Amino acid sequence: MSNKIKCSHILVEKQSESQVILEKIKAGEKFGNLAKEFSTDKGSGKREGNLGYFTKGMMVKPFEDAAFKLQIGEISEPVKTEFGYHVIKRTG
Repeated sequence: MSNKIKCSHILVEKQSESQVILEKIKAGEKFGNLAKEFSTDKGSGKREGNLGYFTKGMMVKPFEDAAFKLQIGEISEPVKTEFGYHVIKRTG
């Protein structure tokens, strides 16, 4: 497994919001558009949720654990951290 992965995420306050976003993705809406519209992480939100490359130890633990389990192109179930609920997409 690579030490460095690339992910995008959509961060929202409530679990219910993260579930709605997952439903929209499953219905075919683009992850990047949803990130721009809904993510409370304005920095990455502007870039379609793109967080760039990171290695272990750079992200909070629950986020990192979920992100490193994903295959490229795969999208996580909502992941709770102290920042809220993340829907994570592994992009590289």
